[in-house]
Amino acid sequence: MPILWGVTLLWAFSFSLIGVYLAGQVDSYFAVLTRVALASLVFLPLILRYPVAPALAARLMGIGAIQLGLMYLFYYQSFLLLSVPEVLVFTIFTPLYVTLIYDLLAGRFHPGYLLSAALAIAGAAVMRYNQLSSGFWAGFFMVQATNLCFATGQVLYKRLLETWPSSKPIIQSQVFGWFYLGALVVVIPAWLLLGSDQYPHDGLRWGILIWLGVVASALGYFGWNLGATRVSSGQLAIMNNALIPAGLLVNLLIWNRDTDVWRLAAGSALMMLALWLVTRRRTERA
Repeated sequence: MPILWGVTLLWAFSFSLIGVYLAGQVDSYFAVLTRVALASLVFLPLILRYPVAPALAARLMGIGAIQLGLMYLFYYQSFLLLSVPEVLVFTIFTPLYVTLIYDLLAGRFHPGYLLSAALAIAGAAVMRYNQLSSGFWAGFFMVQATNLCFATGQVLYKRLLETWPSSKPIIQSQVFGWFYLGALVVVIPAWLLLGSDQYPHDGLRWGILIWLGVVASALGYFGWNLGATRVSSGQLAIMNNALIPAGLLVNLLIWNRDTDVWRLAAGSALMMLALWLVTRRRTERA
């Protein structure tokens, strides 16, 4: 848990840095490419020094392509359509997606998920009831795609560490670089096909990109996935939602003091109710 708490505090500033200084000012595909490339460079010496089995490298690359590559592409686009507080609140269902993916892998599905999804959409509508637009809903579903990618990567990485033969123990720091290389396979073509020439125009934005790549991405994702393997799935779900109040606190106190807090709170309450209903139903079944 201490590792997850540390990464939570680290990431609390990342949401606002992206929303305030990068979104709409730096091409999102270039920003994603820069973050992933820098993170790959951090772990490249370990990849070169410690060769791994091709099967393990391929699985790590696949997880990285989903959890980091695809997730970042959706994530950065959402900041072009939503405010930072909205992006943060809309991540509330990541723990539900973690549970849903576990259930799907086990061949189960609970109808209560549909009620939860309906309440989540209602909560989103409350936050912007007088400014609902196609762009807003596109942003909402963009964040849900982000959540699904992030949740899927966590589940697959945790299962990989749990099911890998004990006779071949995985030293995570030595192999985690393959995770970033997998993400590069996704983000390089995306940048080449969809990117623009909107590059950082000052030292501040270059500095933010370097910080996000070397610290938030390289150390952050390694620390988060490492921590995920050391806690239960229930604890992991709780820590996913701990990111929300931490990020909101930073954003509202420093950058977004004019946010309609009451409307934000009302919409958040509906989402929390949806999450509680699903969690309660699962507890009763257990």
